[in-house]
Amino acid sequence: MCICINCTYVDRCITYHAVEGQHLQPHLTTSPDFEAISPTVNVNIRTDAENIQMEWDVVGCESFAPEMGKWMKLRPGELVPT
Repeated sequence: MCICINCTYVDRCITYHAVEGQHLQPHLTTSPDFEAISPTVNVNIRTDAENIQMEWDVVGCESFAPEMGKWMKLRPGELVPT
């Protein structure tokens, strides 16, 4: 799971904005203005006979500032992306 959902910068972060795009999820902001320092993104690739699925997750970031539940505060009642 992406650590960004519990980061104070999730709604401003350029890296998270890109991850949202890869997941075809609605963006928390249309114009992020925060450049994360040294984010580490894991891309897991799953294939079957007809499909290729890619899962993008930020698993490390020097800018990470914990704020538990930040994403849920911004999107109350919605399922947290996995």
